[in-house]
Amino acid sequence: MDAMRMLDALILGVVEGATEFIPVSSTGHILLLGHFLGFESTGKTFEVLIQLGAILAILTVYSARLLKIATALPTDPDARRFVLGVLIAFLPAAIIGAMAHGFIKSVLFETPMVVCVALIVGGIILLWVDRLDLTVRHDDATRFPLTTYLAIGFFQCLAMIPGVSRSGSTIAGALLLGASKRAAAEFSFFLAMPTMAGAFAYDLYKNRDVLSADDLVITAIGFVAAFITAVIVVRKVLDYVSKHGFSFFAWWRIVVGSLGIVGLLLVG
Repeated sequence: MDAMRMLDALILGVVEGATEFIPVSSTGHILLLGHFLGFESTGKTFEVLIQLGAILAILTVYSARLLKIATALPTDPDARRFVLGVLIAFLPAAIIGAMAHGFIKSVLFETPMVVCVALIVGGIILLWVDRLDLTVRHDDATRFPLTTYLAIGFFQCLAMIPGVSRSGSTIAGALLLGASKRAAAEFSFFLAMPTMAGAFAYDLYKNRDVLSADDLVITAIGFVAAFITAVIVVRKVLDYVSKHGFSFFAWWRIVVGSLGIVGLLLVG
């Protein structure tokens, strides 16, 4: 096992955990960083499979709340309605993602310039949305109207373009639909669970015949790094966005995307 490849996997895992739940595009960061590190994974599976670490981080941080919702399902219509809302929001990405899986992995994941442009454009849009004087109609992520959940699900589909950001698209969509900044970020966390779990399972199934033992070891390293980092980030991000909004993340996207373009033009 190449020690440098293991170090690359560790670095990329930390980046995944640090960026998955903030609106900067973890996939975009990993693809760009992997490009400049010269890191290659079989079928681009590493970039998807290490998201399991981030999923488990969310489950760990929200375990008490998720258990409360689960135990309330038989008797509480509000709990059933919220679970239905998450499933409705998940449905568009599940259908479109399965249909476009080959194009996304073979074309979009292999085009770093697309990532850079998406980071910059997404940063500008997030900055614009963050500065709008929007009327807050929904302050509880578990009580959005069902039509709002569905609309957020379609916003999430934009993140199939690497660099757009799953959390960024869902947060921006929720803000435009009347959610508070905290509720928008929190629902993005909830929606991440079925979305990322589905992407993980589907990608693992599609590449089950080409993965080697070395691939699994590298993925395990990235998974552990992503889990530990994501737990730390998730515990902090809601309080941060409630107080400061999303402008820092928007500018971060613009800077990273711009540096990426410069790097691609200079070194290819």
